[in-house]
Amino acid sequence: MPESRSLSNLPSTAMRRADRLFQITQYLRGRRLTTAKQLAEWLSISERTVYRDIRDLSLSGVPVEGEAGVGYRLNKSGFDLPPLMFSPDEIDALVIGMRMVQAWGGPQLAASGAAALAKIVLALPQDKRDFVEATTLFAPTFHIDPEHGKRLEHIRQNISRRQKLLLDYSDVRKSQTRRIIWPLALYFWGGTWSIAAWCETRSAFRSFRLDRIVGMTASDSYPDQSGRRLADFVRAVQKQC
Repeated sequence: MPESRSLSNLPSTAMRRADRLFQITQYLRGRRLTTAKQLAEWLSISERTVYRDIRDLSLSGVPVEGEAGVGYRLNKSGFDLPPLMFSPDEIDALVIGMRMVQAWGGPQLAASGAAALAKIVLALPQDKRDFVEATTLFAPTFHIDPEHGKRLEHIRQNISRRQKLLLDYSDVRKSQTRRIIWPLALYFWGGTWSIAAWCETRSAFRSFRLDRIVGMTASDSYPDQSGRRLADFVRAVQKQC
C-alpha cells in the first residue's frame, strides 16, 4: 500500500501561507479539475503564486496531478486530510446562510439547509461546535408570510421540471395582467425574490417579483431553446446596464 501522507508533512512556513496551501488542497479535493485562474480568483492571489504553491505542494508529497494551462486535481489515493475545520468567521457564514434559507427559502430548502448544517456540525471537533450555538447572526421569520415560501418552492420545482407558468401579475402601478412565462431562475435581492423568465406573452425576457404574483398555475413544459435560456437572459440584462 502507498504510504499515507498528510499536510502536516509540509515544511514550516508562515501561517497565512500554510492556510492558503490548505485551502488550495481543499479546492482540489472537492472538484474534478480546477484551473490556476480559478484558484487565483478564489484566493485573491496571482496565477504565478498559484503555480508556485502547486509546485511546493507536489514537492511536499501532496499528490497533485495536472499541468499549467489545463488544470489540476488531487489524486486521493493514499492521501489523508485532517478533520473538517472552519474558522469562527466561516462558521458564522454557514449559520447565517442556513438561517436566511430557513427564513426566505421555502420549506424544502429550509429543511435541507438545517440538515446540511447538522452534518457539518457533527464533522467539527467538539471545541468548534460551541461556535455554532454562539453565533449572534439571525434572520427573523415572524414578518414573513409563510405562503411566500410555499410559492418559492413551487416555482423552484417548475424551473427544475422546465414547466411554463401562467401568472396573474400585478405590476408597480397595481395593474393586473396575465402572462405565460418560462421560469429560468430565481434571484434574491435582500427582501424580495424575482423570477428570471422568458415571457411568452411579450416575446421577451422579463423579471417578475414574487410578492406581486396574485395567482399562478403550472402549465405544459417548455423546450430548451437557444436564445431563450438563462445565459441568454443574463446577456440581455447586461446589455441594458
